[in-house]
Amino acid sequence: MRHGYPLVELHRHLDGNVRIETVLDLCRRHGLELPAWTVEELRPHVQILEREPSLVHFIAKFELLRRAMVDYDAVRRIVRENLEDAAREGIDYIELRFSPWFMGETHGLDTFGVVDAACDALEEGRGTIPVKAKLIGIIARNYGPEIGRVELAAAIRGRERGVVALDLAGDEAGYPGELFVRHFQEAREAGLHTIAHAGEAAGAESVRQAVLGLRAERIGHGIRAIEDPAVLDLLAEREITLEVCPTSNLHTSTVRDYRSHPLPALLRRGIRCTLNTDDPSISGLDLAHEYRVASEELGLSEAEIRRMQETAVEAAFLTPEERAGLLAVS
Repeated sequence: MRHGYPLVELHRHLDGNVRIETVLDLCRRHGLELPAWTVEELRPHVQILEREPSLVHFIAKFELLRRAMVDYDAVRRIVRENLEDAAREGIDYIELRFSPWFMGETHGLDTFGVVDAACDALEEGRGTIPVKAKLIGIIARNYGPEIGRVELAAAIRGRERGVVALDLAGDEAGYPGELFVRHFQEAREAGLHTIAHAGEAAGAESVRQAVLGLRAERIGHGIRAIEDPAVLDLLAEREITLEVCPTSNLHTSTVRDYRSHPLPALLRRGIRCTLNTDDPSISGLDLAHEYRVASEELGLSEAEIRRMQETAVEAAFLTPEERAGLLAVS
């Protein structure tokens, strides 16, 4: 999997990677209800066992994970365990993204407090957990532009503590990127990088809007760009990187099966792509699984897989010094 190169993941939701054991422990301690009380019995309630009919149905799997986000200590624990999981997978550098409103909503946690807790855990993990990491703040689009402003402000506040970018995620088809153009302009003015989920639940035009309207530097998923050659030209011309998550795309019914996944065609068209897990707890996988999928199910060559690894290092939100240090570990 490593192919003599640093292992980097750019698209993983920390609120979609909560250990089932942690959900059980926190809910038991706080007297919260669950539909089952063992790992195996709870698994079907939080993990995809077969394809979901849409992205919105997929997002519903987060509900029991959010039930465990009872306080700021729980947020810190979830971030710390995400760092531990990444280190165990042999990942050298990871960018973990999260919507603080989404994480805090179930138990009424303050959006700024969630970001502070996540930054606390990131700082505590430095030097003790052998993985380099940064955070990406998400605007969860389905809450609308006004709550989006709160999430934007929280991300900006975390900029000096490891939050490097703003993302847009959630119900792409129901809440188009046009609603958040000003948010993204303000994020850039504050010194944050910008990313957007696009080309997953909506088509190639959503990718075009993310590039031209939101001025996203990377696109989460983006695979439906394949539907419009002009959008592919735009991605190639602007050297926009797609954060591709093959199994997640299958689970959300964005693709029918692995055989029909457009990643091979995108790579052969010269589009910059990286390989990612998206939501490991919900999809029941790790990064090694996605590398096996890329090779065995999608038929990518070692050279194509290596090219994706190189792209991930190039597209990571690292300073030149940090990137040089990462390359030195290979």
